[in-house]
Amino acid sequence: MFRKMRRFRQEISEEECREILKTEMRGVLAVKGEDGYPYALPMDFLYDAGKLYFHSARQGHKIDALKADDRVSFCVYDKGFRKEGDWALNIRSVILFGRIRLMEDTEEVIPILRKFGLKYYPTEESVEKEIAKDGSRVQMLELTIDHMTGKLVNES
Repeated sequence: MFRKMRRFRQEISEEECREILKTEMRGVLAVKGEDGYPYALPMDFLYDAGKLYFHSARQGHKIDALKADDRVSFCVYDKGFRKEGDWALNIRSVILFGRIRLMEDTEEVIPILRKFGLKYYPTEESVEKEIAKDGSRVQMLELTIDHMTGKLVNES
């Protein structure tokens, strides 16, 4: 169903892909938008227990698109590195395909929202304060991964 990576010599391991998903802060989520146009948007995310989580408003283009078709693609890349004496940047990227579920159960949402907050907020106290203030208005999204690949690209 999913294509094999064409430049297989640049492929990175699944373990490296997971490490990128654990450590990077943002990626780009692509959904099937209105009139068949792709709709891609930068998103903060949490990788936890083999799934990705996003927070969202409860309404909008993204939510409408996901209700119409839950299939998505998500791309993340690291900050890159340069080998000593080399001008070219080496970047590791991960591309995955999966399906998103809108999480509705508050008992399921709050623990994920808390983990999500701890990735981005400076203190546990600030996370709890934000959850108390806006937690009831957040729509959490859970992405189940169907296929994932990663590669290392040298920009020279």
